[in-house]
Amino acid sequence: MRLLKVSLVAGAAYDVVFAVLMVAAPELPARLLELPMPGEAFYLWIMATFLLMIAGFYGYAAYDPRSYGGNIRIAIVGRTLGAIVFCACALGRDDLWGLYPLAAADLAFAIVHWIFWRGMRR
Repeated sequence: MRLLKVSLVAGAAYDVVFAVLMVAAPELPARLLELPMPGEAFYLWIMATFLLMIAGFYGYAAYDPRSYGGNIRIAIVGRTLGAIVFCACALGRDDLWGLYPLAAADLAFAIVHWIFWRGMRR
């Protein structure tokens, strides 16, 4: 269960870092991933708000995985869907290649969460 908690805390931290960057320094991840900036900053602020909410759900699950197993299931499905959506958006678009590392990170979190959560359920 300890590894599951660590993976959930890591997922929360990942989301918090991106949320903070989206508001405080949005040009940094855009430049690193060579992604275009949205036309209006409020789009990033809205996404940052959702990422912080998700990090909160991760926090509950990391604190008590048995009681918040539903949050873990949502994290696994959500990260998997995130990976699929990032890939679908980037497919055939050279200007969006930076979405592939984000897809890989989401898929990695989904797999790690699933492996450790599955082990806890046995």
